[in-house]
Amino acid sequence: MGAAVTEELPQTIPGVLARAAQRFGDREALVDERARLTYTDLAAAVSRAARALIASGIDPGDRVSIWAPNTTEWAIAALGVHTAGAVLVPLNTRFKAAEAAYILDRADVRILFTVTDFLATDYVELLAGVDRPPSLREIVVLRGAPAAGTVTWAELDARAEQASTADVEARGKALQGDDLSDVLFTSGTTGKPKGAMLTHSAGIRAYAAWADVVGLREGDRYLIVNPFFHAFGLKAGILASIITGATMVPHAVFDVDTVMQRVAEERISMLPGPPTVYQSILDHPRVGEFDMSSLRLSVTGAAPVPVEMINRMRAELGFETIVTGYGLTECTGIATMCRHDDDPVIISTTCGRAIPGIEVQVVDDKGEPVAPGVPGEVVVRGYNVMRGYIHDTEATAEAIDAAGWLHTGDIGVMDEQENLRITDRMKDMFIVGGFNAYPAEIEGMMLEHQGISQVAVVGVPDERMGEVGLAYVVPRPGAEIDEAELIAWCRERMANYKAPRRVEIVDALPLNASGKVLKIELRARAAEG
Repeated sequence: MGAAVTEELPQTIPGVLARAAQRFGDREALVDERARLTYTDLAAAVSRAARALIASGIDPGDRVSIWAPNTTEWAIAALGVHTAGAVLVPLNTRFKAAEAAYILDRADVRILFTVTDFLATDYVELLAGVDRPPSLREIVVLRGAPAAGTVTWAELDARAEQASTADVEARGKALQGDDLSDVLFTSGTTGKPKGAMLTHSAGIRAYAAWADVVGLREGDRYLIVNPFFHAFGLKAGILASIITGATMVPHAVFDVDTVMQRVAEERISMLPGPPTVYQSILDHPRVGEFDMSSLRLSVTGAAPVPVEMINRMRAELGFETIVTGYGLTECTGIATMCRHDDDPVIISTTCGRAIPGIEVQVVDDKGEPVAPGVPGEVVVRGYNVMRGYIHDTEATAEAIDAAGWLHTGDIGVMDEQENLRITDRMKDMFIVGGFNAYPAEIEGMMLEHQGISQVAVVGVPDERMGEVGLAYVVPRPGAEIDEAELIAWCRERMANYKAPRRVEIVDALPLNASGKVLKIELRARAAEG
């Protein structure tokens, strides 16, 4: 395939970066509209960021957050956090203030890196409207206008003079592979986000395997449209690139025209994303005006991938390798992958097979493996499974059983070749444009509306986004609810992928004998109407 990461890799992310600087020194590492950094440049910038963090009082194991779009500064700050021996806690750029503040508080975050000018949003101003978590000592503005009570990226950088390279080296030597690298928050059926604690060595091993399957290699130019705050962007983007020596080209906002332009200008060979990314490009009336001949690698998933789209991607966009996969944050973002030589039908209809060193099974309600073709819960075991949820031993025990199996809550079927197909979600999760949306969390937020008595949210098919939310709402007695106004209310209070796209006012919700909402009936009703 070409990735060929054959030697034993360092067990920590700073170690992998040092290896990259040594092996790929003059090759471009990170490119955006403001900078073009070689791997030598990147290592130096990261070391300086780590020195600045050490001078700012960040100790090993402290948590540091980034709430910003994909940029060069994001990658440098994240790698600087790791190099200082601290733990990264990324925040979704679509979060509203209360959602962000909850995670900052839950993870005891010390420093927050953010921006004041992304998509007309000033995140510092947003946070000013909620109670500041007591752990948060400082806010650093990476890009945008300085804000009162914050420091700029340049001001933080100046602190690097107060620490030495010896301080950084000491942090690196003390760091171990089983130390935490990140806490990635993911919502659950309880309605509150939970922080999956992930380690350095697990991420390195998993994404060395990922890169090998995909064929990512030195010299590839990787347009990272998948957000850095997500395991796909952080692990399959930044980490996989420094493992292989690929060039990272961060892309902040997906727009078909700008993506096609950057593919042509930067000679992009690797373009990952949910199926909507490729469908948008294929259907664009001006696609023929851009030189897309450099494209070689594609990794997709998070929604069904039509066979016809795979064929068109190869024929019209020139992709040699198209693979799909399956994973969740709790298993470092990856568990199964198709292989590059799989038939298009396998790529379209399954998530592939377990990556090396990982066990994936489909089990019945007693935890026993079921026969091929029989549905059951997907469970995962291996080095990629999280250490647990931060500050939540009860939820950890519910997710990981005594034998070490991570219970995903997804219903799947395996074929005779152990290709996995996800058929349903025990937890009712649906996926909006690549983002996991959890009805229990959305319902809890909607119940804060004074006019709502009951609400049930289900995912329904959507041509562009894969799935979107449909909320069935029972009004309080005497309340009148306007559907459009309620959708607007939701969009003001939650990330837009969570906000229902449709609202249907009903007199009552269908319930079973124990009073649980029968969402299977609501999905059937949605399909009929």
